[in-house]
Amino acid sequence: MRIWSIHPKYLDTKGLLAVWRETLLAKHVLEGKTKGYKNHPQLLRFKQMEYPLHAINHYLAEIYREAASRNYRFDKSKIDKTFRLVKMTVTKGQLEYEMDHLLKKLELRDECRYKQLRHLKTIEPVSFFRVIDGAAEHWEIRAAK
Repeated sequence: MRIWSIHPKYLDTKGLLAVWRETLLAKHVLEGKTKGYKNHPQLLRFKQMEYPLHAINHYLAEIYREAASRNYRFDKSKIDKTFRLVKMTVTKGQLEYEMDHLLKKLELRDECRYKQLRHLKTIEPVSFFRVIDGAAEHWEIRAAK
């Protein structure tokens, strides 16, 4: 499961479709509708929110907005429209980690997008994230070097 902190505009088609599906799964976990993925590290920051379902629905709305801007037809009815807007934080290190992770994927599956993004100086987060100083999150699984 990968619930990106970087803005969804950076994702290729495969990445955008995957984050939509995976965030819907995360929503089911938070609603208690599935037994799997309950302790998945990507869910920690949502679980730690005062209202986790508001946060995950707000996130889904952001993904939906990006999909609509690309003329994709995601099912908007999957989003609980009664959510309250949330603010979350993300570290600079987390954004850098995620962009590096995405670039590795894009290098293999979307060379054009890879070339567009590989020299970015500023990485934008999902709109409701406020960027703070800090390293990548402790829950990220890093490959052994």
